[in-house]
Amino acid sequence: MAGPQLGGAAVMAVDELDTLILALRADGYRVVGPTIRDGTIVHADLERSSDLPQGWTDEQGPGTYRARSVDGDAQFSYAVGPSSPKEELFPPRQRLWTATSDGDASFQVVEEVRETPRIAFLGLRGCELAAIAIQDRVFLRGSYQDEVYAANRSDTLLIAVECGSPGGTCFCASMGTGPRVDDGADLILTELLDGDPRFLVRVGSDTGAALLERLTHREASAADLDAREQVVTAAAAMMGRTLDTDGLHDLLLDNLDHPRWDTVADRCLACTNCTLVCPTCFCSTIEDTTDLRGEKAYRDRRWDSCFGLEFSHATPASVRTSTKARYRQWMTHKLATWIDQFGTSGCVGCGRCITWCPVGIDITEEAAAIRRASDPTPADLPVPPTGAR
Repeated sequence: MAGPQLGGAAVMAVDELDTLILALRADGYRVVGPTIRDGTIVHADLERSSDLPQGWTDEQGPGTYRARSVDGDAQFSYAVGPSSPKEELFPPRQRLWTATSDGDASFQVVEEVRETPRIAFLGLRGCELAAIAIQDRVFLRGSYQDEVYAANRSDTLLIAVECGSPGGTCFCASMGTGPRVDDGADLILTELLDGDPRFLVRVGSDTGAALLERLTHREASAADLDAREQVVTAAAAMMGRTLDTDGLHDLLLDNLDHPRWDTVADRCLACTNCTLVCPTCFCSTIEDTTDLRGEKAYRDRRWDSCFGLEFSHATPASVRTSTKARYRQWMTHKLATWIDQFGTSGCVGCGRCITWCPVGIDITEEAAAIRRASDPTPADLPVPPTGAR
C-alpha cells in the first residue's frame, strides 16, 4: 500500500526491520546501528535485524556501565553506548595527504581522495539527532566548511527510534533533545510493546516516505498514536539526571573562580574520556609521520581533547597548565561559550561523559553545586540523584 506522506504515521511489524535493513543495503547504504559487542552496545555495521541488541539493555551510573540480557521482545531497550554517529561523520583519524620521495630532496604530495559513502544510521536517539545537528552547524554552516565532514555527511539517511529506556545518567529531557523526536530524521520509529510488538513509523522526509512504501505497513490508529505518547512521556519521567539550564550561561561565566573548580580538579584524571565519548566535541590536531626508510610522509587529522596539556600549548608553554583550568574550559565551553559561538548549547544530555568518566564526575552535579552556592534559596533546587536507574 502507498505510505503516508511527510508528517504521516503508519505501523509496521517487527519483522519488517529485516526488510528495511535489506532494502537499504540493496540501495548501496552501509547500515550502521546498535549491536552488542564485547559486552557493550555500540554502533556498528548491520547486515540483518538479528544483529540488533534484541534482549539486551544497559545499566548506567557515574563511572558505571553494564549491558545485561533481559527477557522480552524489545529490539531497542537501552539508552546509549560509548559510540555515536560522530565516529562515522568525523572519524577519530583521517588521512589528509601522502608525500612520496622522488629520489632527490623533494617529495610529491598527493591529497587523499574524498569518498562520499552512503550511510544509513538506524536506531538514532533524539540526543544523537541533536548532536548531528550541532556538528552540522559547526562543520557545514560556519565561515569554513570542513571537507571531510561534508563528504561523509553528504549522502546519509537518518532513522530514529524514540528512547523508551533512558539510563541513569541521561538528562536529554532537560536539554530539550529527547526522548521525544518530532523532526530531524527521514523516518522516526517508536517501539510499541503493549499487546503485539510493533513499530509506529512517522515520515520525516520525502526519502523516508519512499522508503516506507517498500515496507509492509498499515495506517496508524488513534490507539497506536496514544501508545507512542505513553512511551515518550514515561521515558521523560524516568530520566536519571536533570540539569537546570535557566541562566546557566551567565552563572558559569560569573563564577570562573568558584572553589568548586578546585574540588572537581582533585578528582579529575584529565584522561580525555569525556571528550572522546561526547557526540559533539570536535577538537582535532594534525599529526605528521614518516616511514622508517624516509621515503613516505603522511599527514593525518585525529581527535584531540582540551584536557590534554599540549592542547593549549602556545610558545613557550601551555596556557592551561592545571587540571582545574582544563576542566573549567571544557565545561564552560560546553554549557556557555558554545552558545556564544554557535547559538546552541554544546550538550545534548546523553550522559556519556558521566557514565564513561573513570571517577564518575557528573556535569549536572557540578553545575548544580555552583548554582547552590550562588543561589540564596538552594533548598528549592532539585539535586540530581547519584545512583544508576
